[in-house]
Amino acid sequence: MTPADDLLPFLTDSPGIGGELKTELEDFIVEEIPAYLPCGDGEHLYLWIEKRDLGTPELVKHLARTLNVPQAEIGFAGRKDRQAVTRQFVSVMARSCPDPAVIENNQVRVLEAKRHRNKLKTGHLKGNRFRIVVRETVPNTSEIALAVMEQVNQHGVPNYFGDQRFGLSNETDLDGFRLLRGEPTRRLGPDALRFALSAVQSRLFNAWLAQRLTDGILDKVLQGDVMQVVTSGGCFAVEDIEREQARSLSRETVITGPMFGPKMIAPVGEPAEREARILEQFELPLAAFEKFSKLTSGTRRPAVLYPEDLRIAPVEVGLAFEFTLPAGAYATVVLREFLRN
Repeated sequence: MTPADDLLPFLTDSPGIGGELKTELEDFIVEEIPAYLPCGDGEHLYLWIEKRDLGTPELVKHLARTLNVPQAEIGFAGRKDRQAVTRQFVSVMARSCPDPAVIENNQVRVLEAKRHRNKLKTGHLKGNRFRIVVRETVPNTSEIALAVMEQVNQHGVPNYFGDQRFGLSNETDLDGFRLLRGEPTRRLGPDALRFALSAVQSRLFNAWLAQRLTDGILDKVLQGDVMQVVTSGGCFAVEDIEREQARSLSRETVITGPMFGPKMIAPVGEPAEREARILEQFELPLAAFEKFSKLTSGTRRPAVLYPEDLRIAPVEVGLAFEFTLPAGAYATVVLREFLRN
């Protein structure tokens, strides 16, 4: 199996600042950046909610119970951490929520309510803003952090899936591997099945990315690599290495890695061989993903992540980090390059 998050290779080579994350709820603040704002009319009601110490699935259950509606009727764009203060949109049918105040408690606060014409769906999300306090850092922590920040701003960080993607026990993917290999496993509900299979894709991507970083070619464009155009998201295979290396360095494009599945755009040549070796390592044929093609259709994921507006400032208890990430990226993956503990 691929290494757990704390064993994946680092991009930077500076010593870490140490420290502790999420000591207090206010140490980890996340604010969703929606793909669009509610227009003001329609049968759906978008609720801009601040929640504390409450995961998105638990929020959905709370809304369904309080409003007496099915959970499937409630929409959200992305899942947010439980151990944090988070702000995100959720949508409900306006007829079921004439008074948004009824859903408030000591963990949930409605900051705004506005109508829209469609239900909020997973993926209707541009990104997330973070403010994170790291406590009990080492001496000279600002100097160390600024040195790491310089490397991160120049090279980005490996776009790993964070360890939370694999559950508290780091084993969310085990059932998924068993299913894809045709091995006996416990019965899974629809959500658990989707998460288990997605976790397999995430585990394989992390393994591919770790190997590429270890081999010193994370930012080296290879003949046959699949690149992604940053502005449009379109993908293509590399034919002219010199041209595409220059575009990659200018951040016009980015090298992508595999989220295996039957609809994934495949590389050719050496990159294809590298991806095939990852599947061999996990004793999993590519055809296995066709068993659950609706849940594992496959796609490409950028290999490198560039935090936007990265700022670091000393606070009384340690250091405060502020940055913005695109949807699907993990703040903990950025911070691990600084903490290294």
